[in-house]
This record gives sequence, structure tokens and C-alpha cells, in this order.
Amino acid sequence: MLDQKQIDKRFNHHPPDAERVRSHEYVRAQTKSLAAEFNRVVPDGRELSLALTKLEEALFWANAAIARDTEE
Repeated sequence: MLDQKQIDKRFNHHPPDAERVRSHEYVRAQTKSLAAEFNRVVPDGRELSLALTKLEEALFWANAAIARDTEE
């Protein structure tokens, strides 16, 4: 069971500071680059679609980790 602190960390807004903005931008650029490479070399079809969806999920979770990272 989660305590209130864990719930708050998961569901509160985490406004980014300048360092986090840079981290978000870096992760987004790297993920976008990999997506472009997949799109270039992987045959079109369900597998490519799933691979790109998983990259979107990876970007989402990486950004969540960056946003939620607080010193406690």
C-alpha cells in the first residue's frame, strides 16, 4: 500500500527547473533520433508500430523519472 507521500510524488505536478528542462530535451532528442532510425531501417508493419509505441512509452517514463526526482 502506498503512503500519502508516495501518492503525492506520483500525482502532483512537478514543475521543471532549468536542469530538468535540459534533461527532458536531451531524452526527447535521443528518443526521437532512435525513432527516426527505426523508421528508416525497420520494415513497415505491426512490429515497427509496436517498437515506436514502446519508444513513446520509454520517453514517457523517462520524463516521469526526471520530473519526479527529488531529494528526500
